Amino acid sequence: MSVLIEFSMTPLDKGESVSTYVSRSLDIIDNSGLPYQLGPMGTTLEGEWDDVMSVVKQCYERMQQDCARISLTLKADIRKNAQHRLTGKIESIEKKLGRSLKS
Repeated sequence: MSVLIEFSMTPLDKGESVSTYVSRSLDIIDNSGLPYQLGPMGTTLEGEWDDVMSVVKQCYERMQQDCARISLTLKADIRKNAQHRLTGKIESIEKKLGRSLKS
């Protein structure tokens, strides 16, 4: 079963700039081998439930090593018999519009 999970994980006890902590999560995500798309306010992963949730857990485990308070927002879209949804959803909209969108 394919799942798209968009999540954002942020330490709340590290001040205004948290890119140091977020970049460690992106290293985990990039090394996972799962398709992903980085956005300005979160990252979307595509894969099987257990694989995707394992990556989220790894990000949490790394962040909690030196962060006392963490905010996690997670949104999931689960669909049977579907693949390549990370790009396919955008392509479907662009086809209907007849043009490319900024992404």
